[in-house]
Amino acid sequence: MKSRVHGLTDVGRRRENNQDQLLVDEERDVYAVADGMGGHAAGEVASSIAIQALSETIAEHPEETVNQLLVDAFQEGNRRICESVLARGEWRGMGTTIVALVRRDDKVIIGHVGDSRTYLLRDGALNQLTDDHSWVAEQVRMGLLTDEEAHKHPMRNIVTRAMGNRLELEVDVSERAVRQGDVFLLCSDGLNSMIGDDLIEEILTTHRSDPVQACRALIDAANEHGGDDNITVIVLAIGSNDSGV
Repeated sequence: MKSRVHGLTDVGRRRENNQDQLLVDEERDVYAVADGMGGHAAGEVASSIAIQALSETIAEHPEETVNQLLVDAFQEGNRRICESVLARGEWRGMGTTIVALVRRDDKVIIGHVGDSRTYLLRDGALNQLTDDHSWVAEQVRMGLLTDEEAHKHPMRNIVTRAMGNRLELEVDVSERAVRQGDVFLLCSDGLNSMIGDDLIEEILTTHRSDPVQACRALIDAANEHGGDDNITVIVLAIGSNDSGV
């Protein structure tokens, strides 16, 4: 099955610099979004390190299974960030979330740390494939907060797992079979913190065969609803129900 992909990042309306980074590697079918955190531009440094470590690890170790490659790549990125913090005291506190998707034939392998997300639009229904590593998401999973309460909670930006927090890093990896017409979305929380899943579903459905327009529409919608954070999206369309390719 053929695929089409596009990625786009935007600083948003409230931030002075963009600390998000993305990877769109069509040759290796590797896609990733990293959302940096930390002052003095350190968030941008952390997300850049994470994306570079992912790209280099995938390229240098093609013999490994993808699942292990993602774990190794994330741990390598984490090691490099931690070492950078030790070398540069002003970068203390920097870190990054990351979500990556690798396509191999009829399946995708997804790895993530933090609250950057992967969604799947299939048969007109949108589903979140990754569980946020955040304080509010944990409260929702325990039944202590509703989704609506979590979306507005003052602690919604606190992540419980990220690259750079500590030397040991737990990585979530999962697999998903691919079907004709599937649309995968990777995004930083600058998207889903501004617009709900219902609007994301509507936009992806409208532009399901055109990743370029889908990315533009998603970022425009996030900015129209406040644009409080950097916004990064990658849309991967597997074939098309319209064209049949």
